[in-house]
Amino acid sequence: MKSVVRPFESNDLEGVNALRIQAYPGFPETREVEYYTAAYDWFGRHPLGGEVRRWVAVADGRVVGHLAATPQHYRIKGQRVVAHTPADYEVLPQYGFQAISLMRTFFRATENCVACDMVPAVIGVESRLGAEVAGQLRYAVKLLNVSRLPAPSLPAPARRLLNLRERGEPARGYTTGQSGTPREAEEPAAAPPARPRAPLPAPVKRLLNGGLRTIDGALGAAFGGSGLKVEVLESFDESFDELFEKVASAVPCVPEKDSAFLRWRYGPDSPQPPATVLGVKGGETLLGYAVLLTTSTGQDGYILDLTTIPGRRDVARALLRETVRHFRRAGVQIIRYRFLESPDSPPTEDLWRLGFFLRNTRRNTLLAKFADPSLHEAAQDAANWSYNIGDGEATFWTR
Repeated sequence: MKSVVRPFESNDLEGVNALRIQAYPGFPETREVEYYTAAYDWFGRHPLGGEVRRWVAVADGRVVGHLAATPQHYRIKGQRVVAHTPADYEVLPQYGFQAISLMRTFFRATENCVACDMVPAVIGVESRLGAEVAGQLRYAVKLLNVSRLPAPSLPAPARRLLNLRERGEPARGYTTGQSGTPREAEEPAAAPPARPRAPLPAPVKRLLNGGLRTIDGALGAAFGGSGLKVEVLESFDESFDELFEKVASAVPCVPEKDSAFLRWRYGPDSPQPPATVLGVKGGETLLGYAVLLTTSTGQDGYILDLTTIPGRRDVARALLRETVRHFRRAGVQIIRYRFLESPDSPPTEDLWRLGFFLRNTRRNTLLAKFADPSLHEAAQDAANWSYNIGDGEATFWTR
């Protein structure tokens, strides 16, 4: 089967849409082709939109593989550089050798790379071709509704007595449908095995959820009476530029998140569900902010970004407190937060104190490759980074 990797052309669109459905058969949202069209239109409006690149692998006249490169500015050791991220990467299984060819084309065409991936096979390809692992993001989760608890393993007689189905519903967060939420963009391509959920009786569920609310109220009240006011911010103004410069002066490696980028990333033109931006101000100075996204089904809440003036742990605490309250009012069942701990993020112990727990599975890996040896060396240490899951491509597809 003769195949070739070449730049994406407009008449490849239908083939790429069909490829995505074939490559991810377990995920119905891949059939929402309008969303992907809107996403690439959105990429084109990025401050570096002219540097978005795409390639396809073609065999026997059809598209069998695809890879995009999304650009972003970074500050590495005070120097402003552009790095690309591999995105929307899929290859049909029988053409798996083209996975290497596509990624090799990516690395030949781009000078610098920053990637945030979860799939081991993809990380392996990126590492083989020059990107190096800097570290893994922390993954903190907070349960707001016991409906998200996995069912315990019960013997068949007990299941029959309780009138429980033999096969549980798929774990939410992986599939879509009337009762599911969209899969997370960073999850593996293959649909995971079904994971049962506990069909708790309604009175028990109300009792347990009431207990969670009471505990959250007590934790929030005891989480530091700093007196800081958290408010909803309606726009990204110059105060975000000032905050970013303070972060960049204290942290060696950081995605450039000025007001222009933030307006593009989270503004009304984004194809994702609308984001809520919480902020803490001291007079006219922005002390910190959090960007929150609730998935389209309303069940999952994401902290896409939480950034403060370096060292302002009190501001991070206030933002976390109000984040939990915001998602609880919205009826969210579970909060997900992936980030690298840094001087402008909450410390892990404060997440524990507010009822979050850390998961060691399903963690994202940060990889980097820079042409300049000095910048590359700095980027290989996760301790040098400030990075949130919303800062790069990993959550561009979450909805």
